[in-house]
Amino acid sequence: MKTKILEKSIEMFLNYGFKSVTMDDISEQLAISKKTIYTHYQNKTKLIEATTMAIFEVISTGIDAICELNKNPIEELYIIKAFVMKHLKDEKSSPQYQLQKYYPQLFQTLKMKQFEVMKDCVVENLRKGVEQGLFRKEINLSFISRIYFVGITEIKDEETFPHSEFSPNSLLESFLEYHIRAIATEKGLKTLQNLLSKNEN
Repeated sequence: MKTKILEKSIEMFLNYGFKSVTMDDISEQLAISKKTIYTHYQNKTKLIEATTMAIFEVISTGIDAICELNKNPIEELYIIKAFVMKHLKDEKSSPQYQLQKYYPQLFQTLKMKQFEVMKDCVVENLRKGVEQGLFRKEINLSFISRIYFVGITEIKDEETFPHSEFSPNSLLESFLEYHIRAIATEKGLKTLQNLLSKNEN
């Protein structure tokens, strides 16, 4: 039952948002009492903590698997983007923004975990890009990886990038292109252009 509660909560939180979904909503969807939920999760905050960490683990494992495919680094970034958006339901409920606004402590914990995982992944992506002549050899890997993390995190701030003007998917597309163009060699730019043309078709 604990697993069923977790799975249903993940689905509902991603579809409707952490704030909007109540314990009553979850119990109704599962046709169980709230008391049953509280047997496994002390309160809503504990349930949200469990769901965010479960999502984090799935995405982290998936990203590791993508990195092992040894795609060229530019293509790898786009494959990771598609994978993350799929698992976050295209971020239609702005999960990260809601977490930051209503559960700031959980948000900070998750952010640090994301940083530790993403830092190594992005540094390796950059290193491979330099080796393959796609990224400029003089770039500072540590600096660029941190700038990437800040950018990928901050574009999810709805106050800065309101959904009425920017869809989550188009934001991520624009940021990826911005990131790659800032560090790419001529060969890298050609690779990017080919990939963008293929995606359009």
